[in-house]
Formats: sequence, C-alpha cells, structure tokens
Amino acid sequence: MVQSAFRSSIMWQKAMTLSTSTYSATRKFPREEIFGLTNQLRPASVSIPSNIAEGNRGITKGEFIQFLGIARGSTLEVQTQLELASRLGYGDNEELESVQAISLEVLKLLNASISTLQATIHKRTKLC
Repeated sequence: MVQSAFRSSIMWQKAMTLSTSTYSATRKFPREEIFGLTNQLRPASVSIPSNIAEGNRGITKGEFIQFLGIARGSTLEVQTQLELASRLGYGDNEELESVQAISLEVLKLLNASISTLQATIHKRTKLC
C-alpha cells in the first residue's frame, strides 16, 4: 500500500481511532437500531478521517479548511448521536464515554488546524 502524507497526521490517526471505536461501540446497540442510530453513527464517523484525507491532497489552504469544516461537522454529529445513545441506554456506557472522549480530542485537533490555517491565510492577505 502506498503511504500517503495524511497517514502521518495525528489528526487523521485519531479520527481513524474514533471511527473504529464507533463501529465497535455500535455493535452492542439493540438490533432494531441497525437502521437508526447505528446507521447514522457509522457513516458520520467514517466521514471524519475521509475528509481529513481528501483535504490533505495538496489543494489550497482555503479548500483544506472547507474539508476540515466538514470533518468538524461530522465530529459534532457523532458527539450528538453518542449522547443520544447514552441517554437511551444503548451499548456499554463506559465504551460510549471513551468514544466521546476520543471525539473531543479529534474536535480539538480540527479546531486548532482550522484556526492555524485561517491565521496563515489572514496573515498572507494582510501582507499583500
């Protein structure tokens, strides 16, 4: 397998951990949720590292910010759905809390990256 630059990103690695942890946690949800929360959580969690990877493909900083924004939205979606699953008593509460903690780490990394990229764009614009 070809090693892509995004694979070395801590943000992408954490997002992959979030996605795999989400899949693991949703295996314990009730069967009737296969087309409910399970079907919402899994694609949202996959969207996060996917958008980080796609945004990291050597495009402009503005486009990268856009992909990171989509990843941030998906992270917030995962957080909301995990909270709902917890309130409904689905899955293992400790595991859901652990996944939620990982999602907070991912969100912090995304927010920091977006802020840094925006600052570099703003700084460059002021110089022109």
